[in-house]
Amino acid sequence: MLRSGFLPRKHVLISVRTFSRTPGCFAGHNKWSKIKQRKGIEDAKKSKTYGKAALEIITAAKIGGSSSPEENSMLATAIRRAKEAGVPKENIENAIARAERTKGHGQVLTFEAMMNASTGLIIECRSDNINRTVGKLREILHHHGARPAPVKFLFQQRGYVKVQIGDDMEKLLDRLIGECPVDFAEWRDEVPGQRGVELVCRITDLSRVTKLIEEYAPSSPLCEILASEVNWAPLGNHNASEEERTLVESLVEDLQENDDIERVFTTLEPNHLIVEC
Repeated sequence: MLRSGFLPRKHVLISVRTFSRTPGCFAGHNKWSKIKQRKGIEDAKKSKTYGKAALEIITAAKIGGSSSPEENSMLATAIRRAKEAGVPKENIENAIARAERTKGHGQVLTFEAMMNASTGLIIECRSDNINRTVGKLREILHHHGARPAPVKFLFQQRGYVKVQIGDDMEKLLDRLIGECPVDFAEWRDEVPGQRGVELVCRITDLSRVTKLIEEYAPSSPLCEILASEVNWAPLGNHNASEEERTLVESLVEDLQENDDIERVFTTLEPNHLIVEC
C-alpha cells in the first residue's frame, strides 16, 4: 500500500517538472534582446553624432582663435549645427572647455600608424609632455591592433573649405576659380534646404580662398563658411569590409577621447577632391 501510494506522488512530481514555461521565458528574453540591440544601435548613432559635433566645435574654436562664439563665427556655426543635431548643452560646453584647455599649449606633434595592414592613420596632437602623449598613443594603438608606421605617402595635405550657399553657388565658384586653382564638389545636408560646396586648394592658397569667400558672403544671404582648415585626405578610395570599418571607427573614437589628440585622419574617409600641386 505504501508503495502504491508512493508511486502516484512520484508520477505527479514528474508531471509537474516536465511542464515547462521555458518558451515564455525565451520569448521574453528574445524581446528584451531585440530592444537592447535596437537601443544599442540608436546609442551608437547618437555617440557618433555627438563625437562628430564635439570635434567640429573643438576644431572651430582652435582655428577661429577664440572659444567665444561672439568673436568666432566658425565656432558659432559649429554650435548651431550641434544644437540642430540634438547634441546636449552639456556636451557642447564640454567640447568648448576642452578646446580652451588645450589652445596654444604644448608642442604640435604628428604621428603615423597602420591598422589591418592596409588602413593608414595620421594623428595630430598637441602636448606639454611628449613622453606621456607618446606612451598613451602607443597604448591605444596596441589595444586596437594598430602600430606606428609611415603612411603619409597615402595622403595629400591640402587646404579645405566647406561653405553653405544657395542658388548662387556658380557665381561664387566663378570668382574663386578666376583667382586660384581649386577643386570642388557640391554637398547636401539631411536638414532640408541646406546645401553648399566643399573646396580644396593648395595650403598656400587657403587664406586667399577663405578671404575671397568672406568678401563674397555679404552679397549672398545663405553664404556661410562652415570650415576652413589644413587637413589630410587619402589619395584614393580604399575598400574595406564593414567589420574593418567598425574596428577603425572604434580606434578613432578612443583616440579622440584623449585630450592631447586634436585630429585623426584615415584612408577610409571618402575623398573625391584632389589638389593639383
